[in-house]
Amino acid sequence: MPPSPPDPPDGLPAAVVDSLDGLSPAALRRLAAYAETLAAHREQESESTEQADATTEADQSTEDLPDGVPAKATLTVKEINDNRYHYWQWRDGDRIKSKYKGPVTDGE
Repeated sequence: MPPSPPDPPDGLPAAVVDSLDGLSPAALRRLAAYAETLAAHREQESESTEQADATTEADQSTEDLPDGVPAKATLTVKEINDNRYHYWQWRDGDRIKSKYKGPVTDGE
């Protein structure tokens, strides 16, 4: 009698486990290699995003914030009727608050 298959890791969706049941050993190895590559890509992507956020925060800290805008606010761009505007945005409890800064200039 062949040994029973290993238990899937906790938190893995049942649909994924079910779809793996029909794969050959070669397909499972290709899938494992792809999963490792995808995980590495997402880690790099996450690190890049964190670095960009840190750069944005550093750039933003040099700007003078208007009254009522906390230091944790971020500068965002909203497009309204084909025009682009800068807004300060921050979280206040469960709400996101915004304060208008000005229009986006051509160089931005």
